[in-house]
Amino acid sequence: MNLRCLSLVAAATLTAALLSSCTSGKNLPPLATAGPVDLQRYSGLWFEQFRLPNSFQNDEATAEARYTPQPDGSVRVVNTEVRPDGTRKTATGTATAVPGSRNSRLRVKFDGLAAIVPAAKEGNYWIIRLAPDYSAALVGTPDRKFLWLLSRDRNLTPARRNEYVQEARRQGFDTSRLLSRP
Repeated sequence: MNLRCLSLVAAATLTAALLSSCTSGKNLPPLATAGPVDLQRYSGLWFEQFRLPNSFQNDEATAEARYTPQPDGSVRVVNTEVRPDGTRKTATGTATAVPGSRNSRLRVKFDGLAAIVPAAKEGNYWIIRLAPDYSAALVGTPDRKFLWLLSRDRNLTPARRNEYVQEARRQGFDTSRLLSRP
């Protein structure tokens, strides 16, 4: 299977997984999100610090995400998985804010085969906690199956990471399963 085809399959899997995850978890209160998010400030390069395991990311890989605001108000998304051997896998797509969410909930649709899978009405990228200076963001899905901590720096201090782990736990995520960036 060539790299382009593999990337399309990965993007389709990611979209399907995120779409299926957007129903509220059983016996959990609604997932709280961050206050208003300025998508201009949110744009730029982010580094994954930790995540819950999922079927579309290699457990040993790390990820980078670049968000670029577009003139129509959407955000271009470029996710890059970096594997231990240095190989990279990239998926691109578009994020749009869910009306009434103050930009804290986004619908992300990836290009290629994944474009045929519609994004959930309530969004599949919820910004749960955002540092006031936009240096770190905790992102997840309302069913608590998917979770990422992103930061502007490649590495956060253990104390800072722990703040976000505690928030994720408080919000009902299974933090015992977190995969951390080396």
